[in-house]
Amino acid sequence: MSANATAITLSQVDEQRARADARADAVFRLVVRGAGLFVLAALAGVALTTLWGGSEALSTFGFGFLTSTEWDTVGHKFGALAPIYGTLVTAAIALIIAVPVSFGIAMYLTELAPAWLRTPVSAAIELLAGIPSIIYGMWGLFVFVPIMGRNIIPWLNEHVGDIWIIGPLFRGPPLGLGMLTAGIVLAIMVIPFISSVMREVFLTVPTRLKESAYALGSTTLEVVWDVVLPYTRTAVIGGIFLGLGRALGETMAVTFVLGNVHRLSLSLLEPGNSIAATIANEFAEADSEIFRSSLIALAFLLFVVTFIVLAAAKLMLMQLAKRQGTT
Repeated sequence: MSANATAITLSQVDEQRARADARADAVFRLVVRGAGLFVLAALAGVALTTLWGGSEALSTFGFGFLTSTEWDTVGHKFGALAPIYGTLVTAAIALIIAVPVSFGIAMYLTELAPAWLRTPVSAAIELLAGIPSIIYGMWGLFVFVPIMGRNIIPWLNEHVGDIWIIGPLFRGPPLGLGMLTAGIVLAIMVIPFISSVMREVFLTVPTRLKESAYALGSTTLEVVWDVVLPYTRTAVIGGIFLGLGRALGETMAVTFVLGNVHRLSLSLLEPGNSIAATIANEFAEADSEIFRSSLIALAFLLFVVTFIVLAAAKLMLMQLAKRQGTT
């Protein structure tokens, strides 16, 4: 075979390979684009179906559905304010407890813990993240609620209940069930998620940066505060909001320990309710279209609340990224 024929054959092979690569790349882009659009379609589908299912309640009660605390299943009068309030309060309590504890766990495992202890503690945290929520709920009901009722709530009533401003938050009957109990159980549930994310992102900090800070005489606290956190703050905030999303939508654990009472109370020791717990408890007993529509409308509100929280987190992360790019 001549040199010209060989060159022509190689050129044809290269062209065929290029066309095959182009087709494969086009198919790959189409599949990946479809996966991304599927997420958007699923998100829109959930929002629209819950909005359609709750349209009867929203049209019947109007804006009063968001501002009313009434939940009368006999008179068919429903309001979402008490479940919304309980959802936000319990999630806030969970974050107030979980964020500093998770930060301490992550810092200890990455900066202070001996090498032989890091692996078993990390494995234990991952195991806690895998425990089903109903187990946390049963533990909370049968173990933690009696402790709250016998020991913690009487102590709070006696020592904190009379303090100005914050006293009404910690004054109530020693039932054990309530928003504070639910918030603590939620905190125990989300700590493994937040601490795992924090630990992983803290491990991404270049060792040279920390060693340079130590060489300049910085303490461990100063290295963490001035080097580790600024380097990882975007991912840390993302992990915190990931835990918040888990806390907002938790159902079974909260149902066991919250008390499931449609009442708006300033006291954190009083029983309350949440959106997810209300739906789980009462959907099977919905004996009318307006009752069922009200529960689906609650599901739509939970979707909206979660979407707003996660959208705010995304905007915050974008602002932090812009600041990092300008400094």
